[in-house]
Amino acid sequence: MKGPEDDPGLEGKVAIVSGGGATGDGIGNGRAAAILLARAGTKVVVSDLNAKLAERTVEMIKAEGGIAVAEACDATKEADCRRLVDAAVDRWGRLDFLDNNVGIGSRGSVVEERPEDYRRVMQVNVETMFLLSKHAIPAMIKTAKGGSIVNISSISALRPRGLTTYTTSKAAVIGLTRAMAVDHGKDHIRVNCICPGPMYTPMVYARGMSDAARSQRSRASVLKVEGVGWDIGHAVRFLISSHARYITGQVLVVDGGVTLQGPERDSQDH
Repeated sequence: MKGPEDDPGLEGKVAIVSGGGATGDGIGNGRAAAILLARAGTKVVVSDLNAKLAERTVEMIKAEGGIAVAEACDATKEADCRRLVDAAVDRWGRLDFLDNNVGIGSRGSVVEERPEDYRRVMQVNVETMFLLSKHAIPAMIKTAKGGSIVNISSISALRPRGLTTYTTSKAAVIGLTRAMAVDHGKDHIRVNCICPGPMYTPMVYARGMSDAARSQRSRASVLKVEGVGWDIGHAVRFLISSHARYITGQVLVVDGGVTLQGPERDSQDH
Protein backbone atom coordinates (compact mmCIF):
# COMPACT_ATOMS: atom_id res chain seq x y z
CA MET A 1 0.00 0.00 0.00
CA LYS A 2 1.50 3.28 -1.09
CA GLY A 3 1.55 6.36 1.12
CA PRO A 4 2.07 10.01 0.15
CA GLU A 5 5.77 9.66 0.87
CA ASP A 6 6.18 7.22 -2.05
CA ASP A 7 5.70 10.02 -4.59
CA PRO A 8 8.43 12.69 -4.47
CA GLY A 9 5.98 15.16 -5.99
CA LEU A 10 8.54 16.72 -8.33
CA GLU A 11 7.26 15.65 -11.76
CA GLY A 12 5.72 18.52 -13.70
CA LYS A 13 6.36 21.09 -10.98
CA VAL A 14 8.23 24.39 -11.44
CA ALA A 15 11.25 25.57 -9.47
CA ILE A 16 13.43 28.64 -9.31
CA VAL A 17 17.06 28.04 -8.37
CA SER A 18 18.88 31.27 -7.62
CA GLY A 19 22.65 31.29 -7.85
CA GLY A 20 22.33 28.34 -10.18
CA GLY A 21 25.39 29.03 -12.28
CA ALA A 22 28.99 27.93 -11.77
CA THR A 23 32.31 28.47 -13.48
CA GLY A 24 32.88 26.20 -16.46
CA ASP A 25 31.39 22.75 -15.97
CA GLY A 26 32.00 22.84 -12.22
CA ILE A 27 29.26 21.65 -9.89
CA GLY A 28 28.28 24.24 -7.33
CA ASN A 29 25.46 23.86 -4.83
CA GLY A 30 22.92 25.67 -6.99
CA ARG A 31 23.86 23.95 -10.24
CA ALA A 32 23.67 20.54 -8.57
CA ALA A 33 20.20 21.29 -7.20
CA ALA A 34 18.98 22.51 -10.57
CA ILE A 35 20.24 19.42 -12.39
CA LEU A 36 18.83 17.00 -9.82
CA LEU A 37 15.42 18.67 -9.78
CA ALA A 38 15.32 18.56 -13.58
CA ARG A 39 16.24 14.87 -13.53
CA ALA A 40 13.19 14.33 -11.32
CA GLY A 41 10.93 15.99 -13.86
CA THR A 42 10.78 19.50 -12.45
CA LYS A 43 10.91 22.44 -14.84
CA VAL A 44 13.66 24.72 -13.62
CA VAL A 45 14.29 28.44 -13.95
CA VAL A 46 18.03 28.81 -13.35
CA SER A 47 18.99 32.32 -12.31
CA ASP A 48 22.35 33.90 -11.76
CA LEU A 49 23.87 37.36 -11.75
CA ASN A 50 26.02 36.12 -14.62
CA ALA A 51 23.65 35.01 -17.38
CA LYS A 52 26.28 32.87 -19.12
CA LEU A 53 26.83 30.76 -16.02
CA ALA A 54 23.09 30.14 -15.74
CA GLU A 55 22.92 29.31 -19.44
CA ARG A 56 25.64 26.69 -19.04
CA THR A 57 23.61 25.00 -16.30
CA VAL A 58 20.60 24.97 -18.61
CA GLU A 59 22.71 23.42 -21.37
CA MET A 60 23.76 20.66 -18.99
CA ILE A 61 20.14 20.03 -18.01
CA LYS A 62 18.92 19.95 -21.60
CA ALA A 63 21.73 17.56 -22.57
CA GLU A 64 20.09 15.06 -20.21
CA GLY A 65 16.61 15.68 -21.58
CA GLY A 66 15.49 18.01 -18.80
CA ILE A 67 13.52 21.23 -19.09
CA ALA A 68 15.04 24.51 -17.96
CA VAL A 69 15.50 28.16 -18.87
CA ALA A 70 18.12 30.67 -17.80
CA GLU A 71 17.37 34.11 -16.39
CA ALA A 72 19.85 36.81 -15.44
CA CYS A 73 18.91 38.19 -12.04
CA ASP A 74 20.48 40.57 -9.57
CA ALA A 75 18.67 39.26 -6.51
CA THR A 76 19.63 42.34 -4.50
CA LYS A 77 17.12 44.27 -6.64
CA GLU A 78 13.44 43.78 -5.94
CA ALA A 79 12.46 44.47 -9.55
CA ASP A 80 14.71 41.64 -10.73
CA CYS A 81 13.23 39.26 -8.15
CA ARG A 82 9.70 40.14 -9.20
CA ARG A 83 10.62 39.66 -12.86
CA LEU A 84 12.20 36.28 -12.12
CA VAL A 85 9.05 34.98 -10.44
CA ASP A 86 6.89 36.38 -13.23
CA ALA A 87 9.11 34.64 -15.80
CA ALA A 88 8.47 31.26 -14.19
CA VAL A 89 4.71 31.76 -13.94
CA ASP A 90 4.37 33.29 -17.40
CA ARG A 91 6.26 30.40 -19.00
CA TRP A 92 4.81 27.43 -17.12
CA GLY A 93 1.75 28.75 -15.31
CA ARG A 94 2.85 27.98 -11.79
CA LEU A 95 5.59 28.12 -9.19
CA ASP A 96 6.10 25.34 -6.66
CA PHE A 97 9.67 25.54 -5.37
CA LEU A 98 12.40 28.03 -4.58
CA ASP A 99 16.03 27.25 -3.81
CA ASN A 100 17.61 30.40 -2.34
CA ASN A 101 21.26 29.85 -3.12
CA VAL A 102 22.80 33.34 -3.51
CA GLY A 103 25.71 34.19 -1.25
CA ILE A 104 29.18 35.70 -0.87
CA GLY A 105 31.93 35.30 1.71
CA SER A 106 33.85 37.59 4.01
CA ARG A 107 36.66 37.41 6.57
CA GLY A 108 37.59 39.16 9.73
CA SER A 109 36.24 40.41 13.04
CA VAL A 110 33.91 43.35 13.68
CA VAL A 111 37.02 45.44 14.25
CA GLU A 112 38.55 44.43 10.92
CA GLU A 113 35.41 44.51 8.77
CA ARG A 114 34.47 47.72 6.98
CA PRO A 115 30.85 48.82 7.55
CA GLU A 116 30.17 48.97 3.82
CA ASP A 117 31.39 45.39 3.41
CA TYR A 118 29.23 44.25 6.33
CA ARG A 119 26.18 45.82 4.72
CA ARG A 120 26.98 44.24 1.35
CA VAL A 121 27.32 40.74 2.83
CA MET A 122 24.03 41.09 4.70
CA GLN A 123 22.36 42.37 1.53
CA VAL A 124 23.59 39.52 -0.67
CA ASN A 125 23.30 36.70 1.85
CA VAL A 126 20.04 37.62 3.58
CA GLU A 127 18.11 40.31 1.73
CA THR A 128 18.18 38.36 -1.54
CA MET A 129 16.35 35.50 0.18
CA PHE A 130 13.86 37.96 1.67
CA LEU A 131 13.18 39.56 -1.72
CA LEU A 132 12.88 36.35 -3.73
CA SER A 133 10.64 34.78 -1.12
CA LYS A 134 8.54 37.94 -0.89
CA HIS A 135 7.52 37.50 -4.53
CA ALA A 136 7.68 33.71 -4.80
CA ILE A 137 5.34 32.97 -1.90
CA PRO A 138 2.28 34.80 -3.31
CA ALA A 139 2.89 33.08 -6.65
CA MET A 140 3.07 29.67 -4.96
CA ILE A 141 -0.16 30.33 -3.09
CA LYS A 142 -2.00 31.55 -6.20
CA THR A 143 -0.74 29.04 -8.76
CA ALA A 144 0.09 25.89 -6.78
CA LYS A 145 -1.85 26.23 -3.50
CA GLY A 146 1.41 25.72 -1.63
CA GLY A 147 5.08 25.07 -2.15
CA SER A 148 8.50 24.46 -0.67
CA ILE A 149 11.47 26.76 -0.10
CA VAL A 150 15.03 25.88 0.82
CA ASN A 151 17.45 28.55 2.05
CA ILE A 152 21.18 27.88 1.99
CA SER A 153 22.99 28.88 5.18
CA SER A 154 26.37 27.54 6.41
CA ILE A 155 27.91 25.68 9.32
CA SER A 156 29.60 29.01 10.06
CA ALA A 157 26.24 30.04 11.50
CA LEU A 158 26.57 27.25 14.04
CA ARG A 159 30.31 27.27 14.62
CA PRO A 160 32.01 30.68 14.25
CA ARG A 161 35.58 30.52 12.98
CA GLY A 162 36.87 33.98 12.20
CA LEU A 163 34.34 34.93 9.54
CA THR A 164 32.22 37.18 11.72
CA THR A 165 30.11 39.03 9.16
CA TYR A 166 29.57 35.87 7.13
CA THR A 167 28.60 34.01 10.29
CA THR A 168 26.13 36.75 11.21
CA SER A 169 24.50 36.68 7.78
CA LYS A 170 24.18 32.91 7.73
CA ALA A 171 22.74 32.87 11.24
CA ALA A 172 20.15 35.38 10.01
CA VAL A 173 19.24 32.95 7.23
CA ILE A 174 18.34 30.37 9.87
CA GLY A 175 16.15 32.90 11.69
CA LEU A 176 14.50 33.94 8.45
CA THR A 177 13.82 30.30 7.59
CA ARG A 178 12.13 29.53 10.88
CA ALA A 179 10.05 32.71 10.82
CA MET A 180 8.89 32.07 7.25
CA ALA A 181 7.97 28.50 8.17
CA VAL A 182 5.71 29.79 10.93
CA ASP A 183 4.24 32.59 8.83
CA HIS A 184 3.37 30.45 5.81
CA GLY A 185 2.60 27.02 7.19
CA LYS A 186 -1.08 27.98 6.91
CA ASP A 187 -0.47 28.52 3.20
CA HIS A 188 0.88 24.97 2.84
CA ILE A 189 4.37 26.29 2.20
CA ARG A 190 7.26 24.51 3.87
CA VAL A 191 10.49 26.42 4.48
CA ASN A 192 13.72 24.69 5.47
CA CYS A 193 17.41 25.49 5.63
CA ILE A 194 20.62 23.67 4.76
CA CYS A 195 23.95 24.38 6.43
CA PRO A 196 26.71 23.12 4.14
CA GLY A 197 30.13 22.28 5.51
CA PRO A 198 33.39 22.88 3.65
CA MET A 199 32.20 21.77 0.22
CA TYR A 200 34.61 21.61 -2.71
CA THR A 201 32.78 23.81 -5.21
CA PRO A 202 33.84 26.25 -7.96
CA MET A 203 33.23 29.21 -5.65
CA VAL A 204 35.79 27.75 -3.24
CA TYR A 205 38.50 26.55 -5.59
CA ALA A 206 38.22 29.49 -8.02
CA ARG A 207 40.27 31.64 -5.63
CA GLY A 208 42.97 28.98 -5.45
CA MET A 209 43.51 26.07 -3.09
CA SER A 210 46.60 23.98 -2.49
CA ASP A 211 46.45 20.19 -2.41
CA ALA A 212 47.44 20.34 1.24
CA ALA A 213 44.59 22.69 2.10
CA ARG A 214 42.11 20.55 0.19
CA SER A 215 43.30 17.46 2.03
CA GLN A 216 43.02 19.26 5.36
CA ARG A 217 39.42 20.23 4.60
CA SER A 218 38.59 16.59 3.82
CA ARG A 219 40.19 15.38 7.06
CA ALA A 220 38.12 17.90 9.03
CA SER A 221 35.04 15.73 8.61
CA VAL A 222 34.32 12.74 10.82
CA LEU A 223 33.87 10.69 7.66
CA LYS A 224 37.27 11.86 6.31
CA VAL A 225 35.74 12.48 2.89
CA GLU A 226 35.31 15.59 0.81
CA GLY A 227 31.91 17.23 0.43
CA VAL A 228 30.88 18.42 -3.03
CA GLY A 229 28.03 20.34 -4.61
CA TRP A 230 26.08 17.16 -5.35
CA ASP A 231 25.75 16.54 -1.60
CA ILE A 232 23.94 19.84 -1.18
CA GLY A 233 21.90 19.30 -4.34
CA HIS A 234 20.58 15.98 -3.05
CA ALA A 235 19.68 17.59 0.27
CA VAL A 236 17.80 20.37 -1.53
CA ARG A 237 15.90 17.89 -3.67
CA PHE A 238 14.92 15.89 -0.58
CA LEU A 239 13.67 18.91 1.38
CA ILE A 240 11.76 20.26 -1.59
CA SER A 241 10.16 16.92 -2.35
CA SER A 242 7.10 15.27 -0.83
CA HIS A 243 9.44 12.91 0.98
CA ALA A 244 9.88 15.83 3.39
CA ARG A 245 6.16 16.69 3.50
CA TYR A 246 6.13 16.83 7.33
CA ILE A 247 9.37 18.79 7.70
CA THR A 248 9.40 22.57 7.99
CA GLY A 249 11.40 25.20 9.84
CA GLN A 250 14.34 22.83 10.20
CA VAL A 251 18.08 23.17 9.72
CA LEU A 252 19.77 20.27 7.93
CA VAL A 253 23.53 20.21 8.48
CA VAL A 254 25.37 18.60 5.56
CA ASP A 255 29.00 18.56 6.66
CA GLY A 256 30.22 15.00 7.09
CA GLY A 257 30.29 15.61 10.82
CA VAL A 258 32.65 18.60 10.77
CA THR A 259 30.61 20.41 13.43
CA LEU A 260 30.95 17.43 15.76
CA GLN A 261 34.59 18.39 16.28
CA GLY A 262 36.31 21.44 17.72
CA PRO A 263 36.46 24.54 15.52
CA GLU A 264 39.58 25.88 13.90
CA ARG A 265 39.87 29.50 12.93
CA ASP A 266 39.70 30.06 9.22
CA SER A 267 42.78 30.92 7.17
CA GLN A 268 43.45 31.92 3.58
CA ASP A 269 44.43 28.33 2.73
CA HIS A 270 41.04 27.01 3.73
